[in-house]
Amino acid sequence: MDYTAVWLAAGISLLVTLVLGPITIPLLRRLKFGQTIRAEGPSGHMAKSGTPTMGGIMFLIAIAVAGAVLLRSGIPGRAEGLVVLAVTLGYGLIGFLDDFIKVALKRNLGLKAREKILGQLIFAAVLAVVAVFQLGRGTDYLIPFSGFFTPGGIGFDPGWWPFFGITVLVLLGTSNGVNLTDGLDGLAAGATVFTSAAFVLLALLSGKVGTAIVLAAVAGGCLGFLFYNRHPAKVFMGDTGSLALGGALGAAAVVTRSELLLVIIGGLYVLETLSVIIQVISFKTTGRRVFRMSPLHHHFELSGWSERKVVAFFWLLSFLFSVIGLLGIKGLG
Repeated sequence: MDYTAVWLAAGISLLVTLVLGPITIPLLRRLKFGQTIRAEGPSGHMAKSGTPTMGGIMFLIAIAVAGAVLLRSGIPGRAEGLVVLAVTLGYGLIGFLDDFIKVALKRNLGLKAREKILGQLIFAAVLAVVAVFQLGRGTDYLIPFSGFFTPGGIGFDPGWWPFFGITVLVLLGTSNGVNLTDGLDGLAAGATVFTSAAFVLLALLSGKVGTAIVLAAVAGGCLGFLFYNRHPAKVFMGDTGSLALGGALGAAAVVTRSELLLVIIGGLYVLETLSVIIQVISFKTTGRRVFRMSPLHHHFELSGWSERKVVAFFWLLSFLFSVIGLLGIKGLG
């Protein structure tokens, strides 16, 4: 199989994102779509107040362009690729509405929590139905380290309703996990370069070239975005970008039957989410905080680490989690 289209997807997305930067960032600045920094956050972040946000629109356009150009008829797994692309853009739309309400309409919290969750739930539910009844995915799951895509690979099938619930949980968990990770310059974008690249390989091994094309576009777009988002950031991706990235990874996991591997490959997002859950439970039950601040990256900041050091360390964690996850494709024997 010629995988030229996969490399082209990454290249097109990278190039389009880079080209859009000098157009989008000044426009966001003129529209006064600046980030509001929470007073309770690390004091060093106050200098970032007013930095243009909603920059995720840059790589979302790039991903859409790459998909439109390369998801041609005859591409193996084209239908799955179109579904993953649709979920990515759908979650990006939810994030865009949330950001727009916050920065343009000046409603600090954006969409109400129930509105945001409802939107995420709808797209996840549609994905579950389409995956089973249109794409023929089935409702089974492959177990990591069991010979993942081999005939001897071990799996289990919980049936339709558990599959439906798990799919919703995967999409909501991943999109909000990436959203929580997006708290330092370049952190979420850099980490997602590794996780999306891992899913490119997973998609290719499962014969879903269409999905690999979309995830390669995600990786290329994040890499291009880092040119503007690295410290000191000229633009933030906002919920527009972070929810979209989580939607892309979650949808890719569903169509490749690798939801359990997502927990490993996306281990950084899991750690960030768990730190928030642990902090909230501990404070509400004992009145004490386990971490200096959550999500986890802020704990390291308040422990004296520089922002660059935290980001570099978390990128390394993301890379290691991705490698470990990919090792889970093979059996232990």
